[in-house]
Amino acid sequence: MNAVTILNVRIDNVTYADAMARVESFLRERGVRQIATVNPEFVVMAQTNAEFRRVLNATALNVPDGVGLLWAARRLKSPLRERVAGQELVDRISALAAERGDRVFFLGAREGIAERAASALAAKYPRLAIAGCYAGSPARAEEDAIVARVNAANTQILFVAYGPPQQELWIARNAARLAPRVSVAMGVGGTFDTLAGITPRAPEWIRRAGFEWTYRLLREPRRFRRQLAIPYFMWLVVKKNLDHENRERARKPRKG
Repeated sequence: MNAVTILNVRIDNVTYADAMARVESFLRERGVRQIATVNPEFVVMAQTNAEFRRVLNATALNVPDGVGLLWAARRLKSPLRERVAGQELVDRISALAAERGDRVFFLGAREGIAERAASALAAKYPRLAIAGCYAGSPARAEEDAIVARVNAANTQILFVAYGPPQQELWIARNAARLAPRVSVAMGVGGTFDTLAGITPRAPEWIRRAGFEWTYRLLREPRRFRRQLAIPYFMWLVVKKNLDHENRERARKPRKG
């Protein structure tokens, strides 16, 4: 698959159509395929968390969830074709599951939120089969019980809402035990909260303009420290570009 590497993290150069084609193929195959919705915050975390970086570079699909990634890819002269937002991908995968009859399990978030998120999607897609909903936690002590619960529900698609990097590490640690029942496992961050109506999503025009992060920061000022990852990410990209340009200049023979 065509991919772009940004600060040592692989980003697959996919559109929504490409991503959904991949999901359909995953559902026809045996074994768990992990999907990550990578944004600048993920990339910044991966700079100091080697295990998270390893997991991201080993997934079946890393979609570019964030306009910051599109900006960085342009600066690196390897443009990404489209932003593929995690929440929109959850919606499209749910629609596909309803059409195919695949069972979807909602894991994570605070108590009761997964149920509300599942209900919202079931109202939109009445044929959607809900395998189960459970908050649980990403603690290793709970993994055996959670894996047993997911498998017993005959789950084909698993959405995990523990936030990065916990959700991605949880999926990677448990993928072998979830197979062959589960075919697709995807970390979904705060998507359950939005689906449940706890966190309102930015209007479409703001999302199209690339300022969803600003909208969320204005509504949730407590996110300020997390949002600092965005300017830091931009600085890292600019620095990498400058370092590359300086190396290229140093290689060129001097005239005269």
